[in-house]
Amino acid sequence: MRPASVRMDLVLWFALLALCSAYLQGAICKLIDFDAAIGEMQHFGLSPPRLFACGVIVFELLCSLAVLTGHLRWLGAFALALFTFTANFLANAWWNEATGPGRDMMMNGFFEHLGLAGAFVHVGWLDLRGRLHGR
Repeated sequence: MRPASVRMDLVLWFALLALCSAYLQGAICKLIDFDAAIGEMQHFGLSPPRLFACGVIVFELLCSLAVLTGHLRWLGAFALALFTFTANFLANAWWNEATGPGRDMMMNGFFEHLGLAGAFVHVGWLDLRGRLHGR
């Protein structure tokens, strides 16, 4: 492999790490403070909260590892895209907030998460397309 190719692979891997960073950080924080993870699930009305907290931790870690290792990257990326898209409507429902800075911040977060979901769709699409075309 040529040095330029190795550098590009490294740049791509760090870009994927950046893309997955919120999910890795979220899972690690939930593991470190599991009571807070349970509280988060209760806040969003997810029941049973302990089961949802465990499921989210495992999901975030496994999907991030799939994206980072390339093993079923397309599946991990599409799963994180769908998760991000749907959770966004639960966590960033800015249209339910009163006008003001809090609503504006929530609206920004909503659209940032849409962009994040789109980036995961792009990663999954490129990986799946490459696999279908033997790359």
